[in-house]
Amino acid sequence: MDIITINGKAADITLEAEKTLGELLSGLDSWLEGSGQHLSGIEVDGELYGSLSIEKAFDLGLDGISRIDIKTSSWAELMLEALFGVKNDLEFYEKNPSEIPLFSEWDGGHTAAFLRDNAADVHYLLRQILDGKAAPGKILPVIAERIRELRDPQGEITGSFPAISGIAKRLEDLPLDIQTGKDPRAAETIALFSGVAEKLFRLLYILRRCGIHTESMGGFLDEFGSAVKELQAAYENRDTVLVGDLAEYELAPRLLEFSSLLGALVPPPEAPR
Repeated sequence: MDIITINGKAADITLEAEKTLGELLSGLDSWLEGSGQHLSGIEVDGELYGSLSIEKAFDLGLDGISRIDIKTSSWAELMLEALFGVKNDLEFYEKNPSEIPLFSEWDGGHTAAFLRDNAADVHYLLRQILDGKAAPGKILPVIAERIRELRDPQGEITGSFPAISGIAKRLEDLPLDIQTGKDPRAAETIALFSGVAEKLFRLLYILRRCGIHTESMGGFLDEFGSAVKELQAAYENRDTVLVGDLAEYELAPRLLEFSSLLGALVPPPEAPR
């Protein structure tokens, strides 16, 4: 073999006992993990094997190859690629519902495996389509939100502040809602809180995967998680007094603090030169 490059740049890789392309790539796993990059494709003597076809190249013998260019992408780039692919598929199936059975082939592919490992809730929703329990149009807004979160986590954090403030106020009002028999409103408040808390945790995960240090939030997250578990247990046990106290004095202020801490983690955009 004459040349091995990574994303077009010369790579300092010395072949030892590797006989196939798959063996060569398996030896790069630790390097990829440490660099924050993931294998996304490979070009062999001018023939490109993308993320969906890369496994076809694994058995190629290295003796017959002159040039290899290994393609890598960040986790965020791969996630965006997966989500946009799903978005395009769902838009097609929304207009052509009779073709939905063909979508079953998707679940055995690379994109499905990536989402199953990195966005299990999205994969679950897509399985709902395959099982006939949901329509593509119901899931498209979820996919659009996830794309926004990846493209602009700071914008999603700050854009959520008004809704978070409103939900915190509802949490403060929860004891009174329970006492006055406003059970539907109380249940809605709990659902809204759960939804926005999940979003904040997703954004935290995105920041972490993008290399932003989140260790400073460790203690806060432990306390927040414990308070959420207490609320869930009290709500299931119909302990209305404890539900009210936890919502008003523990979760309302912590929810506001969570969003504020998240916003502080993201570096401000560079000023134009």
